[in-house]
Amino acid sequence: MTDNTMLIATKAGFTAQTGPVPQPGPRDLLVRVAASGLNPIDLKLQAGLTAPTVLGFDAVGTVIACGAAVTDFAPGDRVFYAGSSKRPGSFADYQLVAADIAAIAPAGLSDAQLAAVPLAGLTAWELLFEKMVFTPAPGANAGKRLLVINGAGGVGTLLTQLAAWSGLEVWATASPANWALLAANGVAHPLDYHRPLTDTLASDSFAGVAILYAPEPYLAQAAALVTPFGHVGTLVTPAGPLNVMPLKAKAASLDFEYMFAKTDFDHAAASQGAILRRLAKLLEAGALTPVVTTAYTARTVATLKAGLQKLAAGHVSGKIVLTGNCHL
Repeated sequence: MTDNTMLIATKAGFTAQTGPVPQPGPRDLLVRVAASGLNPIDLKLQAGLTAPTVLGFDAVGTVIACGAAVTDFAPGDRVFYAGSSKRPGSFADYQLVAADIAAIAPAGLSDAQLAAVPLAGLTAWELLFEKMVFTPAPGANAGKRLLVINGAGGVGTLLTQLAAWSGLEVWATASPANWALLAANGVAHPLDYHRPLTDTLASDSFAGVAILYAPEPYLAQAAALVTPFGHVGTLVTPAGPLNVMPLKAKAASLDFEYMFAKTDFDHAAASQGAILRRLAKLLEAGALTPVVTTAYTARTVATLKAGLQKLAAGHVSGKIVLTGNCHL
């Protein structure tokens, strides 16, 4: 086994370094990473770093070794997972990941496609089916409506597919240039994000409103549009206090989704492995399709910087992924 090449992050930037290959603990998998996905959390965590670390969360790769207590994986298995914010990440050739939060990768998909799924797929599933309590079964939510703010992003493209699979009638915002992308991903009614939603949509008409963007510009509109006893879900940390009083009058819920909360607080973390197994079945059946808009064929400091710069510029549709070995 060779040295471990890692793309090390500091607040100032990235460098490539080599180090020893880590050794698995009792419930760990040692994975040879084949591809990594980029996510806004990489930028957020880098901005707050106080010590060098390896970022990266989405990953697909091959199990090289298993901890002594691992019984459900074996060396040679191809796996995918979203990792943990508390451990070194996937911008490296070798990574340790808890077996509970990994799953066997579905057959028939490329490394680039699979690297686009775990974090966004888990986020979408948890928001829709755990936070907003829609039923995760084919057609189970027929007759209900969902509004998605930012339907063309990494989470949005998977969330709208899962919503449509589960029977929800989906409205979603995006630039008109991305309306074909919305339609390809389960959206029945595209909306121009430049226009106020309450100008074109009826009050009390959506069982759920998923705000996949900063909540401040949209919360008042979501409160007007959500049904009594409905759910408004959001991913992004507010910049300041939110006015939730309009939700109170409807007894509607404001649901925050943060995929890392389960591993950060050791709370039902194994449910993420179970969700990935369900996503794998949907991927194999063709009921869910990853949306990769940019794929770099090497994992280097240069490609990582380029991908993160695209992400930081905003208005990215689908996912950005890095494939191949890490290089100095």
